[in-house]
Amino acid sequence: MPKRIAVLVTHDFEDSEYTEPVEAFRAARHCISNIEHQAGNVVYGKRRKSSVTIDQSIDHVSIHDFDALLIPGGYSPDRLRADDRYVEFVRDFAGAQKPIMCICHGPQLLINAKVVKGRRMTTVKPVIIDLLNAGAVYYDEPVVNDNNLYITSRAPDDLPEFIRVSLQVLSQA
Repeated sequence: MPKRIAVLVTHDFEDSEYTEPVEAFRAARHCISNIEHQAGNVVYGKRRKSSVTIDQSIDHVSIHDFDALLIPGGYSPDRLRADDRYVEFVRDFAGAQKPIMCICHGPQLLINAKVVKGRRMTTVKPVIIDLLNAGAVYYDEPVVNDNNLYITSRAPDDLPEFIRVSLQVLSQA
């Protein structure tokens, strides 16, 4: 059954960490909704290999509209976590026990939402200490699946495994 996936994304996301999962999710017939400040905005990857048109404003979405959440890495999560609207969205999503898939710097939003304590996770090297300080249990593995709720990966090299596990979780959710 197709799932509705919210994607929190803004400028300087890691190009492949957005494009590859989104292409795979769409190929599996899932619906993607890109969320940022304003619908119609165009945001660009940090390598400028891709652009994303925003479908919905964070001000006009509800966690109830979606079955899962994707947070690509790059500088995007760091920018978004400075805005309480995104932090609250992530906190509410976690509270609803819906799958959250994030890669690279994506866990920064989860850290700010204070939803990582006790969770098994992985991330890119510069964020490891932040995850540990927030109480997460860190694993240096290509992908970590914590009870089909938090699916995390380290970097673009881990994308094939991240996508495979994410698609498995989406098929069960």
